[in-house]
Amino acid sequence: MVLQAIGLMSGTSLDGVDLCFARFEKHNNWEFQILKAETIPYPKIWEDKLRNSINISAQELLELNSEYGFYLGQLVREFIQKYSLKNIDLIASHGHTVFHQPQKKFTLQIGDGRAIKIENNLPVIYDFRSQDVLMGGNGAPLVPIGDELLFSQYDACLNLGGFSNISLKISDKRIAFDIVPVNIILNKLAQKFNKNFDENGDLARTGKVIENLLNKLNSLDFYKKSHPKSLGIEWCNEFIFPQFENFETIDLLATFIEHIAQQISTIINEYKLKNILFTGGGTYNHYLIQKIKEKTTAEIIIPGKEIIDYKEALIFAFMGVLRLNNEINVLSSATGSSRDHSSGIIA
Repeated sequence: MVLQAIGLMSGTSLDGVDLCFARFEKHNNWEFQILKAETIPYPKIWEDKLRNSINISAQELLELNSEYGFYLGQLVREFIQKYSLKNIDLIASHGHTVFHQPQKKFTLQIGDGRAIKIENNLPVIYDFRSQDVLMGGNGAPLVPIGDELLFSQYDACLNLGGFSNISLKISDKRIAFDIVPVNIILNKLAQKFNKNFDENGDLARTGKVIENLLNKLNSLDFYKKSHPKSLGIEWCNEFIFPQFENFETIDLLATFIEHIAQQISTIINEYKLKNILFTGGGTYNHYLIQKIKEKTTAEIIIPGKEIIDYKEALIFAFMGVLRLNNEINVLSSATGSSRDHSSGIIA
């Protein structure tokens, strides 16, 4: 079986849309090849719209869902034309998360897949999370199916994106969970220095760790909960940002880097992991990686740029391939739903 798919991913850090065109082939095991990949940065107007989407009325949100779907569809069309892509079997779109409250049985990723289909006249699979939430799951993390079938040579796969999440195998079961917020906090702090992000962690490196704040952050209830568990912007707004008042931003950066490193290394050490594949934008934060390495003896494997930047878009393309074949693409051991299932709406 050979299928070629385009995966679309927009992360909570709002740095842009990742597009990944990949070939998937199954003999005994699944194999993949990334054929073309690109990140399209958001124009300021779209960054503002998406950042503010949590605050707008229901009517405005419905309008934005359609508008953003057509925008994604146009990006895909331009991507196909730019690279003269052929033999595309499907498009799989994660959409952009506005709300994520699985405890109340809802999650919302905007970007109507039907609009993407209208723009490209190809099968589109979208809304991968809602079904899992309705089945009692967290609707996250979803990438463990890709870790299981495409990256099984590593003890664990750890993503440093807006949030950090990990997937690993225990007693023949793959578990996964969110660990700690990463770029969703660091980027917001860097913006106070008129930077989109703290390149290499150079700003954080010059700050001082605020010990009492670090202790408060480390004692948050989320970190004591057992998996499966997931984080959203609402949690950060309630539990993280209010604690930042009255501190110097440079010291907040240093403190939060230390917090991230402590939480991640605690998990690595707890599960006695020997080698971990690190991906996501936070992998480029050299200071953060250095801090994690100081706290664990595990081998931290940082792959080539293509996998660092596009692993999530690649796996959503793969999830679309599995969904088109009606194969399991969500693992209940990772999300906490009632059973493994094949998720995503096919347009």
